[in-house]
Amino acid sequence: MKHLTFWFDVISPYAYVAFERLPQALEGLSCNVLYRPVLFAGLLNHWGQKGPAEIEPKRAWTFRQVAWLAHRHGVMLQTPGQHPFNPLALLRLATACAEVGGTPSRSVCEQVFRHVWHGGADPNEAARLAEITTRLAPPRNPQSGEVKQALRDATDAAIAKGVFGVPTFEVDGRHFWGADSLEMLVAYLQGDAWFDGPGWQAPPTATAGVVRVPR
Repeated sequence: MKHLTFWFDVISPYAYVAFERLPQALEGLSCNVLYRPVLFAGLLNHWGQKGPAEIEPKRAWTFRQVAWLAHRHGVMLQTPGQHPFNPLALLRLATACAEVGGTPSRSVCEQVFRHVWHGGADPNEAARLAEITTRLAPPRNPQSGEVKQALRDATDAAIAKGVFGVPTFEVDGRHFWGADSLEMLVAYLQGDAWFDGPGWQAPPTATAGVVRVPR
């Protein structure tokens, strides 16, 4: 059995689409999936990047493309009332639903993702946050220092592994980034010999010929 880690932030529509597609993509494969919430903004800050929704033309394309992906794969998706938004309350809620040192269940993650991507409402509207918190009944306080630190630790662990974006699938120390990497991930899990050849290793061997200096 392969052990797969799904690194995600509910702010990402690509992570949501990938989450919904994952069970079908893994059908027939022997995999155990751990769902690891991380703060996407923390990854961006570390690697010196902006999120797709922070660049206006890219923001427009992002929502156009994910609408197509949702349509293409039969995934229900409605853009939330605010985006980007602060996902911390929901990430901490998902984290608080796991036992100490553990990860939230797929059911918990599904409810948190759909809280954001179904209905088109504000994810941080107080009554909605209260309702989903009551429904999930986390064993730990989402606002506790313990839970906040656990989310920070998960984000730091992702960074230490070289995770730079969400969703990222990790298996056997290999990373597959983005909703569009699902086909590649499945090919690896099915034993495609390409992954043992130079095609996987070649890209990191190229040296940077130009380094852009921010203005």
